[in-house]
Amino acid sequence: MSNLKKTYYPVEFRDSSIKLALESDQSIAKTAKDLGIKEGTLYTWVSNYNNSKSKQSNNMINNSECHFEEVKKLRKELAMVKQERDLLKKAAAYFAKESH
Repeated sequence: MSNLKKTYYPVEFRDSSIKLALESDQSIAKTAKDLGIKEGTLYTWVSNYNNSKSKQSNNMINNSECHFEEVKKLRKELAMVKQERDLLKKAAAYFAKESH
């Protein structure tokens, strides 16, 4: 069995560490050393952050595609409804003339 103790860091600390690692000019390893955490830990946090960000952008793309398809379908339906309306107007005008 391993006697490694797992260290838990507050979410705020993780978030600020990720931000610092991504926005600073220094390497992730140097940032981790400055913060007093293991390199692997910071690399994992950054990797998880990038993966979740990637999933979010994929979801946004999928949602945009769904909205695009829905708009396309609704436009087609609107065109058909307009044709039906115009046809009914012409029919109503025709029958109005005949009854007079």
